Amino acid sequence: MRINITTILLTATAAFLANACGDSALDKKSENYVQVDNYYRTVDELSRAVTGAYAILQSNNLGGREYFFLHDLRSDDVASGGGQLETPRNQLLIGSHGPTNAVMTSVYNGLFRLVHRANAIIQNAPDATGDEELKKRLVAESRFLRAWAYYQLAGFWGGVPLYTTTPIQFEDSEPLARSTAAEIWNFVYTELNAVVPDLPAEYNKNDFGRAGRGAALMVLAKAYLFNGDHANAKTRLEAIKDLGYTLVDNYFDNFTEETEYNAESIFELSYTSGGNYNWDADGNATQVNESWIRSQEYSAVGWRNLIPCNTLLAEYEPNDPRLKDTFYFIGDTYGDPGAPLELTEDKVQGNNSMFDGVEQKVSWKKYSVMYKLDPGGFWDKIGINYRMYRYADVLLMLAECENEIGSPDAAIDYLNEVRNRPSVNMPEYPTAEYPVNSQAEIMRAIIHERRVELAGEEVRNFDILRWRKDNKLTTEPISYYAPMYELLPLPQDELNNNPNITQDDQNLGY
Repeated sequence: MRINITTILLTATAAFLANACGDSALDKKSENYVQVDNYYRTVDELSRAVTGAYAILQSNNLGGREYFFLHDLRSDDVASGGGQLETPRNQLLIGSHGPTNAVMTSVYNGLFRLVHRANAIIQNAPDATGDEELKKRLVAESRFLRAWAYYQLAGFWGGVPLYTTTPIQFEDSEPLARSTAAEIWNFVYTELNAVVPDLPAEYNKNDFGRAGRGAALMVLAKAYLFNGDHANAKTRLEAIKDLGYTLVDNYFDNFTEETEYNAESIFELSYTSGGNYNWDADGNATQVNESWIRSQEYSAVGWRNLIPCNTLLAEYEPNDPRLKDTFYFIGDTYGDPGAPLELTEDKVQGNNSMFDGVEQKVSWKKYSVMYKLDPGGFWDKIGINYRMYRYADVLLMLAECENEIGSPDAAIDYLNEVRNRPSVNMPEYPTAEYPVNSQAEIMRAIIHERRVELAGEEVRNFDILRWRKDNKLTTEPISYYAPMYELLPLPQDELNNNPNITQDDQNLGY
């Protein structure tokens, strides 16, 4: 079973959205909303509210759509699939975006909505009656979700308003000024370190999809690594190792519906093919089952809005089986294994890629339903869980940490552990293409291995940002890069609706 993502709408949360998205109807009361002074009375009500927080994470503004677009468009993993790519997405891809960009604004709003729902739970939990141990875990989950949101906000925007409480009355909802980036990062570290002991190492199947100890340690390690703190990152990554995760034998099992919650999965967003995609920004669907739109957006037979970048395709070594597990090529079979279809040029719309000196259509295979069915035209019943964090990423980050602190042999061992997965079975480092005789050479192998192992998994964007800061990139991967693009602009909606943030507070260049 998965978490039921039917959302309870909370008046306190709705009121607080003014600070992030300028709701013009905040002084109106709806009979469909549960009044905050009548809620959070019991642990059962807290549990339902936590479900509402997870619903934001799974919604159109975040995991369901705009989160993966924003990360991918800011990386060099993708190129435009053709003229059907919407203007706000193309702006991010080519670097012409500004403060009114709709994709960026949607993610910003979604992250703050997650913060505000989590704040309402954390703030009201002390007075809730019921199972105290369960209450402690629910608060820890909420603090994790809030810290994850601020990790994303700091990575994309730097300093942002730091909200840790939710006003009960509209007149108390004065928006805050920007905190510094350092203050946001310190908040993330403090929160995640605090909740690790209160989150279970594993859940039973009725609670699959909730954030556990591994998820908190993972975000904490990534936050430390983003800021060059390899020692603290290494400690948290080793703690994840101790929780017993392992690589699955079959690499592609990380991207199918039948192999969800496997031994490699650290944190998944739960989706199901039992319901249509509802396009709701907040995940406020009344239906229990909810899908996401990733397959339709990226699939060879679908909208194909984004395709792999040529430099990504060129990154794969000859005979690396992850190439064919990550992308579809013309001539590949797909659909029901008992009656496979073949991809043809007339089946696949949009732009070509250049691979092996041949101009051809290449499309994303990860998270595509085409591994088991022909989506035909529009297909929004995509129930493949999104594996936000998995164990291979842990091993590759450990390799990076060991390389930085002067343990080259350990770094190489971690790299080879990933390559030794039975279904991958690539030659161990050193190779002719990737010698590992120095720290710089090992780092080059790490950058390569992360790119081919984690392609299209919304990792590359933050990797580029942190490697650029640490002078680890030998060439600039983003064609339009200038210092202003290190951060996104604060959304114009924030400036318009927050009197404590003005144009003078805007990020460099915008």
